[in-house]
Amino acid sequence: MSMVARKFMMILSGLLGGVVMAMGNAGAGVIEVGAHPVIAGSGQLVLQDALRHAKDGDTLRLLPGVHHGPVTITKSISLVGATTDAVIKGNGVGSVVTVKASDVLIEGLTVTGSGLLLETQDTGIFLSKEARNAKILENRVLDNLIGIYVWGAKNALVKGNKIEGRRDLRVNERGNGVQLWNATGSRVEGNHIRYGRDGIFVTTSKKNSFTGNVMEDLRFAVHYMYTNSSSVRGNISRRNHLGFAIMFSKKIDVENNLSQFDRDRGILFNYANQVRVRGNAVIGGPKKCVFIYNSNKNEISGNLFSRCAIGIHFTGGSERNQLYGNAFVENRTQVKYVGSRWVEWSHKGTGNYWSDHTAFDLNRDGVADAAYRPNDLTDQILWRFPAAKLLTNSPAIQVLKWAQSSFPALHPGGVVDSAPLMTVPGNLAKHLEPSS
Repeated sequence: MSMVARKFMMILSGLLGGVVMAMGNAGAGVIEVGAHPVIAGSGQLVLQDALRHAKDGDTLRLLPGVHHGPVTITKSISLVGATTDAVIKGNGVGSVVTVKASDVLIEGLTVTGSGLLLETQDTGIFLSKEARNAKILENRVLDNLIGIYVWGAKNALVKGNKIEGRRDLRVNERGNGVQLWNATGSRVEGNHIRYGRDGIFVTTSKKNSFTGNVMEDLRFAVHYMYTNSSSVRGNISRRNHLGFAIMFSKKIDVENNLSQFDRDRGILFNYANQVRVRGNAVIGGPKKCVFIYNSNKNEISGNLFSRCAIGIHFTGGSERNQLYGNAFVENRTQVKYVGSRWVEWSHKGTGNYWSDHTAFDLNRDGVADAAYRPNDLTDQILWRFPAAKLLTNSPAIQVLKWAQSSFPALHPGGVVDSAPLMTVPGNLAKHLEPSS
């Protein structure tokens, strides 16, 4: 054998040895993946080769450094970072990581470098319909258009990720932090999401749960569209345009969430029905703590709405809603409701706390002796004709207020709380402490 032939065989033997060692590790469940081209025989493969050689059940352990994407996962494997210094970086076109297999785990990686086209759904981690039971855990998903997209994948778990969108784009040009479409049974838990369009956007889905996420500096924190039988629990919305928007959806539980320093609205209902809103707090001065439009058969109980321009704006033909056990504290206008019908906001002898309601409780049962009516004729005049605020302290307005208090028949209809509470319910008072 010639010298050239012997050298060629040695090089080929080294290459095969590297692949055999890697596949031997695969048999043991782990393939180490180097960030750059490696020396033959080292037992490491680069990411594209490792994905090609992997089998169902294998774990690909990505070593620190930049692993070049985009990549597509077509086998039921685990893709795990040795540290978060293991980076999968796209080329600025399309999605960085696309999953087209069931039971895939992606954990402990940094994923960056997607394209910027909303029409092609360019995403950091894209879960297709085939990606059933996917788990996306403890990753850093940075500077992509859409962070994580669950596109028809059932029973996905997106947990503990740090997701930050593109700050160099206008808000409407950005993608969402976590986006879901037709993603039955998905759970989005304990993620920190910033700088996208919406923190979590879900449409045409059901049986999802969004729990314990922190969402900051966005348009909406959580945005529901055409989604049913789901829950939003224990999330925090800070400095967003709007906290929690439930639209064209039904049978949603919105519980124990916090909207703090949001700009326009804390909670919004638009064509939302059979929604239970319990134990939430909206504080820190949005224009409207709650806005309810054309929404029916909802229960709003045990919530705190504090220091907003309007505590609750209730309009658009909303019917058969129950509001009780809430605390309306230091809102400039507690309730805005323009209508000719009476709406009762108490339930089975329990009303709401109103910080501007001056009343006695002679029998000390915790319920005020006089009903609370936030919408008198003066309020309605001021809403319809804002310039009339110049006359607020005029004798004419004072006489009108006295006449309505002395002769209730002069009230034009609106909200009445027949059993207003004398104190803020204990579970809500914690949000009013100075540390909050």
